Amino acid sequence: MTERSLGQWLSWLEQLHPSEIELGLQRIRDVADRLGLSRPAQRVVTVTGTNGKGSTCAFVAAICQAQGLRTGVYSSPHFLRYNERIQIAGEAVSDELICQAFSAIEQVRGEISLTYFEMGTLAALWIFARSGLDVAILEVGLGGRLDAVNIVDPDVAVVTGIALDHGDWLGNTREEVAREKAGIFRAGIPAVCGDLDPPQSLLDQATILGTPLYLRGRDFDLAITGNSWCWQGKSGQGSSLVLDAMPQPSLPVENAAVALQVCALLELPLTAEETGVVLQDTQLTGRLQVIKLPQVDGERTLILDVAHNPQAAAYVAGRLRQRPLGGRRLAVFGALADKDVDGVLAAMQGVFDRWHIAALPTPRSFSLADLQQHLQQAGADFVTHDDIADALQGCLEQSTADDEILVFGSFFTVARVLELLQVPVWSGLGASRGCRRGGSYRD
Repeated sequence: MTERSLGQWLSWLEQLHPSEIELGLQRIRDVADRLGLSRPAQRVVTVTGTNGKGSTCAFVAAICQAQGLRTGVYSSPHFLRYNERIQIAGEAVSDELICQAFSAIEQVRGEISLTYFEMGTLAALWIFARSGLDVAILEVGLGGRLDAVNIVDPDVAVVTGIALDHGDWLGNTREEVAREKAGIFRAGIPAVCGDLDPPQSLLDQATILGTPLYLRGRDFDLAITGNSWCWQGKSGQGSSLVLDAMPQPSLPVENAAVALQVCALLELPLTAEETGVVLQDTQLTGRLQVIKLPQVDGERTLILDVAHNPQAAAYVAGRLRQRPLGGRRLAVFGALADKDVDGVLAAMQGVFDRWHIAALPTPRSFSLADLQQHLQQAGADFVTHDDIADALQGCLEQSTADDEILVFGSFFTVARVLELLQVPVWSGLGASRGCRRGGSYRD
């Protein structure tokens, strides 16, 4: 088994467990115990939330790395290569290292069946534990309470925000969703919440456990003035902290504020001058990512974003509306069938002059006929295509250099376009600013 390639391992993992998702911690905890896995790093940050997990993880990692801390990030899903899920010091780990981890897990799991995500989580923890990390940042895959990363006790738990998504697994009310996400809280361990209106179930869980809870709007917050912003928060000892006149980042500033409160609780020294530059330079694939694409009749501006629920779509729509445009806005869109596509369309009402839609290359996709019906009901002007490649090509052919194209709706949508354009995937400080084929979106 140790001679399997990473591709062969991943194909085998897809068949290992009868279901793609099976929430619960006992199976993965048993295997982790057999592997002797306890702490993946000296300090651990666990991040959950309906939206904003990726950018919050990237911000925390960037600040830690800028201060010389050896930092690992485990996230999901990936765009083009599985290795993107496990990063150390801003770089994806090698195929060889992941294969070694899978082999070590396979040697001890015995009769225990693990899902694809559980195997990946154990592999990340195995790699991190052997990499001498100062900080490990673990992104929850689904929910929190029963998610595989929750076998690790964090030093700081983070809930970025709470909205409706994955209703079959997490519940159909914010109270139910919040209860699942608060499952990453621990007794006496600080937690940070970026939601301005946290559900009572989350607050109750913190009270029951005795979790010191740092809330945006009460314990930390941000203020925007022109192109700069300031942050105020608290240290773990309760003293007030202020960072003034920082340049606005291209990723959501609300998540930067959450990340700063996390870093304050990690007792990292923060200065406005140095931290502001780090946050401004932090970028992430598929989050308001700008690509300048050469065409015979002029360069096209593409914006890639993985927004796939109403809350995320509303944020992207707001950012788009803030920037004047000389031409039209066009959309390349595909979505998974378990998403609230009507809510997404409502959030994007009036943003686009035309939609180019297609089904995604996964059985979980909305069919083209279903997408068409939803857009018709929303009164949108749209064109149908056989696949995302055709949708992008058709959109480019019907656009001019004055137009702007948003590619969004799913990780699958963005990943397919990245693949077509052969754009490198990057995270955190791993991007070069201002490049023609991988930049950031600024108002």
